[in-house]
Amino acid sequence: MKFQIEDVTVYFPYDHIYPEQYSYMIELKRALDAKGHCLLEMPTGTGKTIALLSLITSYSLSKPQSPIKLIYCTRTVHEMEKTLAELKLLHNYQIKHLGPQARILAIGLSSRKNLCVNPTVLAAENRDSVDAGCRKLTASWVRAMAAENPNVPTCQFFENYEKAASAAVLPPGVYTLQDLRAFGKEKGWCPYFLARHMVQFANVVVYSYQYLLDPKVAGIISKEMQKESVVVFDEAHNIDNVCIEALSVSVRRQTLEGATRNLNRISQEIDRFKATDASRLRSEYNRLVEGLALRGNLPITDTWLSNPALPDDILKEAVPGNIRRAEHFLHVLRRLVQYLRGRLETDNVEKESPVGFVASISSHAGIDQKTLKFCYDRLHSLMLTLEITDTDEFLHIQTICDFATLIGTYARGFSIIIEPFDERMPHIPDPVLQLSCHDASLAIKPVFDRFQSVVITSGTLSPIDLYPRLLNFHPVVSRSFTMSLTRDCICPMVLTRGSDQLPVSTKFDMRSDPGVVRNYGKLLLEMVSVVPDGIVCFFVSYSYMDGIINTWNDSGILKEIMQHKLVFIETQDVVETTLALDNYRRACDCGRGAVFFSVARGKVAEGIDFDRHYGRLVIMFGVPFQYTLSKILLARLEYLRDTFQIKEGDFLTFDALRQAAQCVGRVIRSKADYGMMIFADKR
Repeated sequence: MKFQIEDVTVYFPYDHIYPEQYSYMIELKRALDAKGHCLLEMPTGTGKTIALLSLITSYSLSKPQSPIKLIYCTRTVHEMEKTLAELKLLHNYQIKHLGPQARILAIGLSSRKNLCVNPTVLAAENRDSVDAGCRKLTASWVRAMAAENPNVPTCQFFENYEKAASAAVLPPGVYTLQDLRAFGKEKGWCPYFLARHMVQFANVVVYSYQYLLDPKVAGIISKEMQKESVVVFDEAHNIDNVCIEALSVSVRRQTLEGATRNLNRISQEIDRFKATDASRLRSEYNRLVEGLALRGNLPITDTWLSNPALPDDILKEAVPGNIRRAEHFLHVLRRLVQYLRGRLETDNVEKESPVGFVASISSHAGIDQKTLKFCYDRLHSLMLTLEITDTDEFLHIQTICDFATLIGTYARGFSIIIEPFDERMPHIPDPVLQLSCHDASLAIKPVFDRFQSVVITSGTLSPIDLYPRLLNFHPVVSRSFTMSLTRDCICPMVLTRGSDQLPVSTKFDMRSDPGVVRNYGKLLLEMVSVVPDGIVCFFVSYSYMDGIINTWNDSGILKEIMQHKLVFIETQDVVETTLALDNYRRACDCGRGAVFFSVARGKVAEGIDFDRHYGRLVIMFGVPFQYTLSKILLARLEYLRDTFQIKEGDFLTFDALRQAAQCVGRVIRSKADYGMMIFADKR
């Protein structure tokens, strides 16, 4: 259908539009007109994605003199593919009405692991090995060697892409990751580098949060994006946690042992170069003396991850004299690793501010703040000079340099916490030193400053007024929409007592009470005998779930449940969980019915849909508060109280509520769906 919103003709590919979609579009248009940021909440299952896409693309079509670019950020590859599929439908509809002038280029961008088409590289199991495998075939010095010696292996797809030079472009259209791979195979070009090249010309780009929020990745991928862009963070209820993870680093004993191995290998490489090609090291030294920026114009294949600090905080000056020579720099890193090893030999929990920590490094290891700041760039430069291709081997020393650069750069908003063991298993020594960021607004600030509109949207954003304070920005529009229902398709219930009138709760002092466990079991048993198809149960933590299932097993409740439905359990292993989910769906499809046990902060609670008959009932056993004795959480709460005046209780309740809403929101995925929700806790 076509309709007007003020001066914009909106092309909407379906025959009917929900009233909340229409009001959502009006608010979104207000934010775009004001060139400001907005916060919009609309329940799941009301077509949020298509409302966003159709309004923003139509808005762009109605202003051909100043077209805007849409950068759409999702959390998972699965969501990215869903968004691009919706966009394809919309694009075909717009072309049918407007003809060729409505053509756009829309692409999804993901890591090499999801886009590479070279079978030898894809054989590696994890992302880092795939990246290193690609580098071994495409780095500029490898290709230079291959030009002289035809036996050196290179990547055929990349060579063809380079040969095509400026002819290597994508014709307009909407490309999912699969389409990109197919196009690459057909033309013989590398889809990954083709997509990276086309990002700056595309009208719509869909990629993961990290590409904008993690400075290491954003520095190489998103720095060319135009200011006239609209950035959408979809499913953004956890955006503050993503921002914090982007600037946090943890160092364990394994990291330090790995870093020592890396340093020994680098030192051998330096000796080899001194013997065979000393001029390389000398020219690097001269380049550093002149203070040329290390992020010069490198070939696209050689760029490694960018600096972990945010772009405005990176120093624009020459590298300090004491780390210009490669061997001097190695001595500095060895002293740093030695110092950190000493700090991990502790029996008590220690908490320190970055300023105190840097002062302590300076007095014990003799490394000053400025030297720490340059560690990352200096390492990057050295790796290029030594022509190292297997970057996946060097992740440990890279972590140490990440850590050094961050503590050298930031004085507030961070804490350093050293824990000698995991509190849940106090008898196993596993010391860890964490640099944890408490201020979510640090990582997202460059995004707010740079782009004209940032849209933060999700199905569960309430209480909505806490987000502007957590992320430290002023939205021009902040609205929460409700779902208009034509019939009762949701039945929420709060259960405070069991069938024997005992109160139930997962409060720490009550959770292991046999009466509570027995009542939870009885509740599930009664439900299993009357609810058809699939039931999903969420517990507050893995350890609690294991404990309860064991007790049920011993008392025979589990056996009784199994007589009605099959039981599947989420574990911390991705492969096992995927298998369990597949079989759960098969059991629901064939009418046998099944129960799925899952955890409130696990993978399933975040991104898997239990729509239609896969989820007719969801039971939330308890309230999913964070582990409140965690040192990192306590430090963050203290920071939020002092800086943004957010009370501890408010934040913890807000966090537990958004997790619970996420869990129960898994059952209703459209208006035609129906389901029942039970919250089993007296709180």
